[in-house]
Amino acid sequence: MPDPAVQVHPLGLCESEDVGPGTRVWAWAHVLPGARVGADCNICDHAFVEGGVRLGDRVTVKNAVLLFDGVEVGDDVFLGPNVVFTNDLRPRAHVKKGRDALLPTVVEEGVTLGAGTVVVCGVRIGRHAFAAAGAVITRDVRPHSFVAGNPAVHRGWVCVCGRALTSELCCPCGRVFSQGDGAVLEVAR
Repeated sequence: MPDPAVQVHPLGLCESEDVGPGTRVWAWAHVLPGARVGADCNICDHAFVEGGVRLGDRVTVKNAVLLFDGVEVGDDVFLGPNVVFTNDLRPRAHVKKGRDALLPTVVEEGVTLGAGTVVVCGVRIGRHAFAAAGAVITRDVRPHSFVAGNPAVHRGWVCVCGRALTSELCCPCGRVFSQGDGAVLEVAR
């Protein structure tokens, strides 16, 4: 059983013993044994977290999100409704593969994946990146990049707060960024 500071709805199922305090698992959500879930996470109705998944602290997993073995999610990540992660580029029902044969996916700190995003395995999504609803992520996403479409492509830059950066790489929240080497870095606040 998880820590008593973990709330599990009577219709939720949390079989992992590695769940941080303050985490909530809602109705019909299922967290398998071996999954590692950080503190203060919110795992909503019908979400599925497989045993080889690692979630950081304060992760929001909205309704019907599917997280399979090999997915690692950093702190303060938002996974919108119906986000799906894959972990095998060539699945076949008759070919059984162990965890070591699956491709890992890394979602870094502060990322937002909009509703219905599909993440094809083997990618890294950089810090504070933002994927529009329905995006299909097939390759790495740079930090602070806003991506959209199928396949998802870079459409602009976003701030830590989630707002789009101006052409001068400034945000209404007061943060200022500079661009270099295909990415943006925060330089002032």
